[in-house]
This record gives sequence, structure tokens and C-alpha cells, in this order.
Amino acid sequence: MGGLFGVVSKEDCVMDIYFGTDYHSHLGTCRGGMAVWSGNGFSRYIHNIENTQFRAKFECDLAEMSGNMGIGCISDTEAQPLTVNSHLGHYAITTVGRINNMQALVKKAFAGNFVHFLEMSRGEINPTEMAATLIDREDSFKEGILKVQEAVDGSCTMLILTPEGIYASRDRMGRTPLLIGEKEGALCAAFESCAFPNLGYRLKYELGPGEVVLLTPDGMEKISPPRSKMKICAFLWVYYGYPSSAYEGKNVENMRYRNGALLARNDDVEIDVVAGIPDSGVAHAIGYSNESRVPFGRPFIKYTPTWARSFMPQDQSIRNLVARMKITPIPELVEDKRLLFCDDSIVRGTQMRETVELLYGYKAKEVHIRPACPPLLFGCKYLNFSRSRSEMDLVARQAIKQLEGNESAPLDEYSDPKTEKYGCMIEWIRKELNFTSLRYQNLYDMLEAIGLPEDKVCTYCWSGRE
Repeated sequence: MGGLFGVVSKEDCVMDIYFGTDYHSHLGTCRGGMAVWSGNGFSRYIHNIENTQFRAKFECDLAEMSGNMGIGCISDTEAQPLTVNSHLGHYAITTVGRINNMQALVKKAFAGNFVHFLEMSRGEINPTEMAATLIDREDSFKEGILKVQEAVDGSCTMLILTPEGIYASRDRMGRTPLLIGEKEGALCAAFESCAFPNLGYRLKYELGPGEVVLLTPDGMEKISPPRSKMKICAFLWVYYGYPSSAYEGKNVENMRYRNGALLARNDDVEIDVVAGIPDSGVAHAIGYSNESRVPFGRPFIKYTPTWARSFMPQDQSIRNLVARMKITPIPELVEDKRLLFCDDSIVRGTQMRETVELLYGYKAKEVHIRPACPPLLFGCKYLNFSRSRSEMDLVARQAIKQLEGNESAPLDEYSDPKTEKYGCMIEWIRKELNFTSLRYQNLYDMLEAIGLPEDKVCTYCWSGRE
């Protein structure tokens, strides 16, 4: 994934950009960047943050930056913000999203006599550069932004820093959020509203799908209205959103409490302790515990002093090692206990299998697993929340392959909890990962916990429905 944060102010705002961007660190691990308009030009810094935190990398740059407008980003995919000089003027741009039709857009640009694109590692084109290219072929920032929203297959939420102010645009279908905060003398734009309170901002406005606004030190101007159709990603609440953030007026932590309670309401297992897989599984587990009246406990703890980041390296073997090293068990709370764990989801299952083996190694009596969403059957086509190279990495797809004997079996019955095939898939996963029992949240209860109409929430990765 990725996160972005921007500020326009009547005073110097570098520290707000620094801390506001840092509050998006849970959304990515690869690159961080900041760009500030000084009044005469841009000060821009981009750093690799794979092995350290954003704050530590950028602390030394703060003395070299000053200005009353700026943007920052956390990215799992590319170095940004980019600074651009075009017929529209000098600007900086940062984006969050995914461009599925990159090659078609590149081919079209070359056919229109566009000279070149700079390649990233592995020969890939920077998606943010593509967005800038589409913008620069139009006569204004408004027309350029709307062109990006029309042309991109996937999603593209963006901030564009100009000498006049910051253009903020939410992606066409509203798959990712973009919120405006305000305090005296300043406005900010953020992916995560958790950045607001400690910086003194309060929510002013939430952009609708495809909407464009211009932020200046004097206020907010609506440039293009929102579209009527929205498909916001459900995983914002289930997994990668920060607990104190809210989207479409629905708080993440409260959703997880409700979701865990609904999991418990449909369960009848006899257990001694309810626990959550840290971090995002914890709130689901609290909800489960409150509803079931079974005590909440922490049989293992994440070692946060050196393993504070929530995302993992891209290499699978290193990711498994990091996951294992993060967790420190408490033997006295494990031995001879019937444990139930809530987690946000099961993706490949590798880490969950190792966690359960660790618990059995400390003499757990039973280990029951309750994922807070349905089985993942489809790779996301709209956001880069997962770096899986293939849908067949998903443990549910591995189960179907084994049950059907091929990779191309129809998936409709496997996404329906009422069918026999769904039950067989769950049982295969349970045995493969060595759980005492396994019961997934169903789609309708998950949506009830979110509290938005079904037609406004994207559930493609579970249902396969656009």
C-alpha cells in the first residue's frame, strides 16, 4: 500500500508534514519522501526506509527544509514525491493506488510523441511519473487530474503541490480514503485521520470518489464534484487501517469490536482464553471476548522495541523469519490452555502455521483460529495491499487446487459458506495449518460490522464480484 499527507499553512509547516507523514508508516516499508515549497523552489528528500523508521531517516533533513506548503508519502512501490517542470508549471506529486494498464498507457504516450519514461528497478515505470505525464498533456491541473481518473485501470489517489496550493484528488471509485483536516491557519490532506489529533487538526471534509479540491492557506476550493458510485476497500477496517482512523464516518477500532462480537455470536466452541494475533487481530479478539464472556489474554506479545513495523519484507523466507522473531510467547499463559485466536485474515498461511507450532511447542492444549474476514480467493486488482505474485499463493486457492486437482476450477461454490465445497475447503486449510478448529467470518457479518451499504464497499478479494 502507501500513505500520503499534505499541509498548507500561513506559517512554516515542515514539522506537521514530518509527523503527519510518519503517522502513515504502518502502510508501507520501502520508501518515504517529503517535498516542501519554499517560495522559490522545492526542497525534496526521498529515503529507503526498509530497515529503519521514517522519523529517523528524515530527522537530519528538517534543518534544510522550510516552507508553508508541502507533501509527504510512504510507499511500498516507488520513490516519490516526484518534482516536475512542465507547461503547467513547477509542481511535486505523490500518488497511492495501482495502474493495471501501464503498458497500454506507455504505448499511447509514445504514439503521441512522448519522448521517454525513466525506469525503476526491474525496468518498471514509476506509476507516479505516469500520472504526471497524463496530467501534463492537458491544459490545466483540473483537466489533467480528471484525465488520470478516466485513463487509469485500477486506482489513483493523489496530492499535487504547486506554488498556489495543493490539489487533492481521491481515486475514481473511492477505494482509498482522502480526508481534509483543519486547524487555525492551516489545512491538511491525509489518507489516515489518525494523523489529525496530535497535530491539532480536526476533520473538516472527506472527499468523495473522484472528487478534486484545491487547498490554499486561505481555505479549500472544490474543483470537481464527487462521483455517485463508491467501492471503498473493506480491508481498511479489517486489516491495514490504523485503529484511531475513520473512513466514511466509520471508526476502525469500533468496526473490529463489532466484527469480533459477530464472530462470537455465531460460535459455540469451549475455550479458556481469547487472544488476538498482534496487532490488527487484537481488537477483533476484544470484541469476541466481550460478546462470549470468555477472558481476553495475551499468550504471546509482539516485541516492539526493534520490530515495530507492521508490514513485512518482500522476500518470503525473510518475511517468515521476521514474523517469527517478532513474537515472544508467555509460557505460563499457554500451557494446558484451550486458546482461541482472532486474526485479521489468513493469506498464505505460512506465518499462522508457524505461530500454531510455536504454541503447541509450549504445550497449548488446543488452538482455535477465527479470521475476521472470509477466505481470500482473489488477488486485489485495485490496490497494492498485497505483494503476492500469484493468486495461487493464497491458502484457500491451494486448498481448492488440491480438492479439485487443477487450478482453474469454478470458485462460486467455494465463496458460499452454505455449500459442501466451502466446508471441504475450510477443513483442508484446518488440517494443513494444524488448527484445532477454524471458522471464518462471513461476508454479511463483516459488512454489518463496517456499517456501510454493501454496494459501497469493495469485497472483490472474497467474492470475485466487481
